[in-house]
Amino acid sequence: MANQTNDRVVVGVFDDYSTAQQASRELENQGISSSDIQVQSNMRTGAAGYGGAERHEKDEGGFSGWWHRMFGSDDSSDDHGHYSEAVRRGSAVLSVTVPDSQVDMAVRVLNQYGAVDIDRRSQEWRSEGYTGYDANAQPYTNEQAASERARYSNRENATAIPVVDEELQVGKRAVQRGGVRVYSRVTDRPVEEKVTLREEHVRVERRPANRDISDAELGQLKDQSIEVTEMAEEPVVSKRARVREEVVVGKDTTERTETVRGNVRSTDVHVDKLDRERTAETANDPAYEYGYTAAGDDRYRGRSWAESENTLRDDYSRRYPGKAWDEVKDSVRRGWDKVTGHR
Repeated sequence: MANQTNDRVVVGVFDDYSTAQQASRELENQGISSSDIQVQSNMRTGAAGYGGAERHEKDEGGFSGWWHRMFGSDDSSDDHGHYSEAVRRGSAVLSVTVPDSQVDMAVRVLNQYGAVDIDRRSQEWRSEGYTGYDANAQPYTNEQAASERARYSNRENATAIPVVDEELQVGKRAVQRGGVRVYSRVTDRPVEEKVTLREEHVRVERRPANRDISDAELGQLKDQSIEVTEMAEEPVVSKRARVREEVVVGKDTTERTETVRGNVRSTDVHVDKLDRERTAETANDPAYEYGYTAAGDDRYRGRSWAESENTLRDDYSRRYPGKAWDEVKDSVRRGWDKVTGHR
């Protein structure tokens, strides 16, 4: 029924079982039920770094079966192979089932306790000949696992001095420098036009007559009805919109070339070999040490002692205001000559 909820499974790999246990306890401190936390390892071989703390049967069992329950039946995926290989080499895999709202917290706890980047670790295995998980391969012995654990620990504890070069990156951005806004507005204005209208009016006249009736008129001697319609014209007003002018708004684009100048920084690492003579002398003579170090400084490269003495004196006086130059000059010169060979 777990697949019908919004729960998520967060998985982390640890180089030893005890660290995975510590992460598990911290997750419980954060409110995660122990039933939602599982740790998989090859503890039965003794290679997981198991320190003798209490362990539960739920931590044991087949890794493939656990993977199937968590993620389905695709046991051939790269992820399944990488995690299986980690267990074979003595690592412990911790999985925790949490709701969406606690995913970030679970990830933070696993990272806090040093969860391994499994993609990066698998790339390191490949550089050493690993081509994929082999279910028939024997698990690491305790000695093999301890050796690999120490090897990765030494890498992580190594100190590196980054050599940094700055690059000048010039891009473009659009900046609004002005513009034109065009409005159209409808206005009413009174207009008038003259129109001639025609009206019809029926006129009825009676004219006196005294004559004999004609034969034609005699044939009309019957009941008759005559209708005459009066017509009148009325003004009809309609409006027709016509375009009398167009306002066209556009943009003219021009290009220009601008030279951008700036300063970039680089890290130059200088390595000075500490010979026995220098080590013994500089231990008790900081002036000798100053001269020895200054001779390798880029500011004095290619310059003789005579050309550099005034600058050295001023720099030394700023660093060591309590020392007179005449008292330390000879020691500084010995350190200088040691590097430059009496230049």
